[in-house]
Amino acid sequence: MKSLNNWLRDYSVSHKNPTNKKIHNVCVPLIMYSILGMMWAIPVPSFFDVSPFFNWATLFISACMIFYFMLGMVTGIFMLLTGALMLCACYFVDNIEAVSILYSSLIIFVLAWIGQFIGHKIEGKKPSFFEDLQFLLVGPLWVFYPMYKNLIRK
Repeated sequence: MKSLNNWLRDYSVSHKNPTNKKIHNVCVPLIMYSILGMMWAIPVPSFFDVSPFFNWATLFISACMIFYFMLGMVTGIFMLLTGALMLCACYFVDNIEAVSILYSSLIIFVLAWIGQFIGHKIEGKKPSFFEDLQFLLVGPLWVFYPMYKNLIRK
């Protein structure tokens, strides 16, 4: 398996343009949240009823943690915290009666992907995940890495 630095380096190849970087810094977390939101909305079997957090979104983010922890303990912990915050956001949005988590997540997902493709049009390069689907998990790392890299140094 590639190292964290290799994944980030390879992802950076198609993310050099400052405008594309800014778009990604907004759209990648929105896509991550919206995927969790759409999975949150999938009905669960009755044996999942032990907790509102025991659902398809939690199971999905738990499976993603295998990839992140394989890249390192600090990376795994940071992405676990990031995922937990997004799951909490899903919980709160789901409990707002005037908002459908499914429809709001679907709208965010579509708009954020439109933003991503606009960014790649500006960049002049295809999205990295066309080469390897694992880059869909690397995108959030690439966006959040500067934040947690600085936390490590303090």
